[in-house]
Amino acid sequence: MLLPVSVTLGVVLAVLLVLAAAVAAWASLGRSREILVAGVRAAAQLAARRGEVEAGMALGLLDRDARLEIVRPAASDALLPGLDQTRTVGLVTLPGAFVGMLLGGASPVEAGAVQLFVLVALMAVQVVAVATVLELVARGLLYRD
Repeated sequence: MLLPVSVTLGVVLAVLLVLAAAVAAWASLGRSREILVAGVRAAAQLAARRGEVEAGMALGLLDRDARLEIVRPAASDALLPGLDQTRTVGLVTLPGAFVGMLLGGASPVEAGAVQLFVLVALMAVQVVAVATVLELVARGLLYRD
């Protein structure tokens, strides 16, 4: 009788983690401003440093690789707000998932694990979004008129 209970608990925990990832992805849309700014900065850098792109291509780099060398710093600038928020969680702010689970009766270790999962999911979604935007800029599919 113990096996079905533990399997059911495992399934419930897996569903809760998937829901937490979905909430984290939805919450990351609020950070789309930083991602948009990264794309605009990358496009502006490409326009301003066109000579460096051409020099890279003259040295044998592909067009995409030469552009990526220029737009890569915009990625680090776009990820700084998310990293800063992640760094201060628990010291300056009380995270919602952590407090909600504690008020719901979960142990502090479980609440901390779920909050850590939410923070990692937020950063992962933001990294994928920034990488996608910069890849589109590097391939010339997003550009500034």
